[in-house]
Amino acid sequence: MLRLVHCWVAAFLMLAGPSNLLTEKRKVSDAEVQNVHRSTLLIDTHNDVTSFTVEGFDIGSSGSKHHTDLARLKEGGVGAVFFAAYVGPEYALSRTSAVRALQMIDTIRNDIVARYPNEFVLAQSAQDLEVAHKRGRIAALMGIEGGHAIEDSLRLLRDFYALGVRYMTLTHTNTNNWADSSGDMDKAEIKHHNGLTSFGREVLTEMNRLGMIVDISHVSDKAFWDALEASRAPIFASHSSCRAICNVARNMTDEMIVAMAKKGGVIQINFNSAFLSQKSADADRLAELAKSPPATLEDAVAHISHVVKIAGIEAVGIGSDFDGVKSVPTGLEDVSKFPNLTRALLEEGYSASDIRKIYGGNTLRLMRAVERVASDLKGKQ
Repeated sequence: MLRLVHCWVAAFLMLAGPSNLLTEKRKVSDAEVQNVHRSTLLIDTHNDVTSFTVEGFDIGSSGSKHHTDLARLKEGGVGAVFFAAYVGPEYALSRTSAVRALQMIDTIRNDIVARYPNEFVLAQSAQDLEVAHKRGRIAALMGIEGGHAIEDSLRLLRDFYALGVRYMTLTHTNTNNWADSSGDMDKAEIKHHNGLTSFGREVLTEMNRLGMIVDISHVSDKAFWDALEASRAPIFASHSSCRAICNVARNMTDEMIVAMAKKGGVIQINFNSAFLSQKSADADRLAELAKSPPATLEDAVAHISHVVKIAGIEAVGIGSDFDGVKSVPTGLEDVSKFPNLTRALLEEGYSASDIRKIYGGNTLRLMRAVERVASDLKGKQ
């Protein structure tokens, strides 16, 4: 009878998942951390160091004030990075968004990849990414941040894809001509669309046809639901966290996370302290972030575990937003600190297989699904 009880308890613990019924953390050795970390293909789906390389920062330099450089990427065991081709809202006002997007694409292709060809390789597919990893090089991918970059032109969207862009964040903090942003929904003077316009749906249709991932980080709640409905391919949030833990508009509700996961999507957890910790978020609203302690490594793990609990292990990934945020968690101060996250996840009871899914497996699965949809759509033309 006692053995039967033990079996039932063990089965319940397995079903409950790693974010656990256990009150004590599992002890983990340095050797185990290193072995598990080296076994992963770590894909960070959003890094903003490009905002500095475009101004002349050398990613190969060391000792910088930034979160990202080549030496620390290697130290952190990062296998692939979606570098952000970030186009600020100010470029929409001056009608120079496409030019800025081209500048940002150029800094990825030339200031990062071409400058360090022995360390980086430009990847444009899941297969490219895996091949680069097998050859010991860091896969560099591109995602446009800010849908105003296409200047309401599907031709420009196609041009950006041809240059290697593999996702586009539909908005930034600004509502554009075809999609609402979470960043200005409280501003009565802004013309909103109640989600996506008919042209916005055309943009998603073309992104599906091309094989460009639809990124819903930064969009309004209604735009999210419109995008989820309109896209024939899985969508993702390249750098967002959980609203149930930290109540800010940039984070996703449980309902959103679960719905996106059911269609094969992934929420990539953002390391911005103000998206991880309610205390930091409240201080940030008051412009007092410097007076508030940053989020912690445990906060980041809590967001990962929350997604796993409500949507499953295949619904979560990593989109750090390094070099795009002012405050990052203690223990995750820069790209070299990813092994700390591996340790924390192991201590929480995650297996090596779980961590491989979180770090890259889920993103690769989504990329392949987007590529398959594009292939099917092109085959029907």
